[in-house]
Amino acid sequence: MTHRVAVIGAGSWGTTVAAIAARRVPTVLWARRAEVARSITVDRSNPDYLPGVVLPPGLRATTSEAEAVSDATVVVMAVPSHGFRQVARRLAPHVGAGVPVLSLSKGLERETNARMTEVLAQELPGRAVGVLSGPNLAREIAAGQPAATVVAMTDEEVAREVQTLLHTDRLRIYTNDDLVGCEVAGATKNVLALAAGMSVGLGLGDSSLAALVTRGLVEMGRLMVAMGGDPMTVASLAGVGDLVATCTSSLSRNRGVGVALGSGRAVEDVVSETRMVAEGLKSARPLVDMAAAHGVEMPIGEQVAAVVDGSQTVLAALTSLMTRSAKSEFWGVPTRPGGR
Repeated sequence: MTHRVAVIGAGSWGTTVAAIAARRVPTVLWARRAEVARSITVDRSNPDYLPGVVLPPGLRATTSEAEAVSDATVVVMAVPSHGFRQVARRLAPHVGAGVPVLSLSKGLERETNARMTEVLAQELPGRAVGVLSGPNLAREIAAGQPAATVVAMTDEEVAREVQTLLHTDRLRIYTNDDLVGCEVAGATKNVLALAAGMSVGLGLGDSSLAALVTRGLVEMGRLMVAMGGDPMTVASLAGVGDLVATCTSSLSRNRGVGVALGSGRAVEDVVSETRMVAEGLKSARPLVDMAAAHGVEMPIGEQVAAVVDGSQTVLAALTSLMTRSAKSEFWGVPTRPGGR
């Protein structure tokens, strides 16, 4: 089969994935703004999101959603969680039957707590759906730095096709059939990255950050397993790999927002000054609500959600975490018999 890829969303990661695909097969990138589409097609650049990166000549951009997906054999959704359903619904009449759809969004729908592939299954039924997830900072991948990521789908054959499309000598693509685990990990790590940034913004050191990341990993694992995910996914590229990258890199937008909040900035002021979306801000409350529905305790996630909602200060959140009652390290870990 001759593939044609459509990528919906011309932010930093959507543009990066489109550029990777365009070096192998015809690829169209949908952008909301005409000036962005023109710059990508004519100037081979997207300076707003990937300054200094030269895009391949095989990449074309359009502002027409229907044109982008009309004859695509693979659709990639690079749309933030808060607009994901609306875009998927508009695309539905134009996406061919049986065309697989891959999500790049690592968030949850605020109104329903739904994962993005659940939204896709509702709005684009009958199609294989999956997620691309891993420790992938767009600017580094676009610059050709060696990296690895995961295509998670329940349809193994389709997963291998997507793997072949995106695998390069600089980006290793692995397959994983734990769609739930990879997607839960992606949403959770963004919320934890906000917490990591807050720690940095407060002026705390590496010991504090290491403790936060490690305990955050436990929270991620609790929720992942409670929702039917594979415990091994916690240790995967989509789990600990993505968590470490997002919590420690200066390129991480969620960590950056957390740093600003930890430094005393107001949430609304930080958001108004940020061009790119920090998914952790939108996913914090749905994440802890989803955890509560599954009987899972997420102390770090709960404190982040309280800070984002404005009901708790960063310093008060830290105090709440540090004054919790002492427990066994593996209390509440469902993979350890007798741990609860």
